[in-house]
Amino acid sequence: MARIIGIEVPPNKRIDIALRYIYGIGPVNAIEILERANIDRSVRAKDLTEAQLSQIVHAIQEGKYVIEGDLRRELGMNLKRLQGIRCYRGVRHQRSLPVRGQRTQTNARTRKGPRKTVGVQRNPSAKAGIH
Repeated sequence: MARIIGIEVPPNKRIDIALRYIYGIGPVNAIEILERANIDRSVRAKDLTEAQLSQIVHAIQEGKYVIEGDLRRELGMNLKRLQGIRCYRGVRHQRSLPVRGQRTQTNARTRKGPRKTVGVQRNPSAKAGIH
């Protein structure tokens, strides 16, 4: 398996696809990095030489891409800031509700989680069948 900046990328995938397994690198950035490193996009990750791997690492560091831990930390800090100032978006994040104005009466199951059925509790001391 090829390791790029401490991340194992899948060996059987093309390198432009395999680079996307690094958090913070998407399709456009992957192609851009490969162009900087002068590497063909159709090469499989397992077929890369050590020199090519180091070219990719150099292109990522030279391009000043925010990836992996730094990007996760930055996003976490953004959420903490929103929650700290108690703005609407921060409160919605805290309550695990949709942030961008979506309806919540019928949908939003992904954000709210599975339905919690609320049933009527019967009084155990009530006599059964007597009205």
